[in-house]
Amino acid sequence: MSGTPGPEPDGRRVVLVTGGTRGVGAGIARAFLRTGAHVVVCARRPPGEPVTAAGRTARFHGADLREPAAVEEVFAWLAAEYGRLDVLVNNAGGTPHRPLDAADATRHVRVLELNLLVPLAVSLAARPLLRARPGPAAAAIVMIGSVSGTRPSPGTAAYGAAKAGLANLARTMAVEWAPDIRVNTLVLGMVGTPAARAHYGGEAGLAAVGRTVPAGRLAEPDEIGEAAVFLASDRAAYITGAALLVHGGGEAPAFLAAAQAAQGGTA
Repeated sequence: MSGTPGPEPDGRRVVLVTGGTRGVGAGIARAFLRTGAHVVVCARRPPGEPVTAAGRTARFHGADLREPAAVEEVFAWLAAEYGRLDVLVNNAGGTPHRPLDAADATRHVRVLELNLLVPLAVSLAARPLLRARPGPAAAAIVMIGSVSGTRPSPGTAAYGAAKAGLANLARTMAVEWAPDIRVNTLVLGMVGTPAARAHYGGEAGLAAVGRTVPAGRLAEPDEIGEAAVFLASDRAAYITGAALLVHGGGEAPAFLAAAQAAQGGTA
């Protein structure tokens, strides 16, 4: 729960970023702070240090979004504190690396719940506030998807399945909730978060993985944030039901590397 008093109504946009205390979520929160919006970050635990940018700080509100009562409480709090919600970024999610046969179904179901059912529940709870926002422009929901939902996802099968479902949910939601609310998805490739650095073995490992990406590196969290700001902005007023790939060009097909190796490394 937030322990600081809410701001006086001032006409600024109000943005909620779930899972916004670290990694990609913190990058998204910082990008919206730079626009001058009021930003609320929601997670089970508070950040190690406040999420700040441009001399402004995101407010933290603690909640376990897997609990229906907690989801409802978040939006009751937002309504009381701000009286409006302009943008919802469904970023909360993630998964450990776990082959399908390395765990029972219950563990995989929890991954599906966090990455698909939580964004659904949060979006449904947010809808009344989003629809009631002042002004002629539509409110915006930005789903944070993954390339894991567009291709086989060995080691993270439940996560990939959830992200594939999230993309379809967003497209359907965009149709059902138009024209009041726009719904789009950012389809992310690899991002250079602290967790990624630890997973890939530090800066050297991160650089090696980055060389497999056509752009030559992993994305930075704040670059994901800038893409989210665009999709939520009036500049994207006619974009809804869309999926924006933010993956640095994706992954070069494995057969190309195999063919080059067979030819002695020549193209």
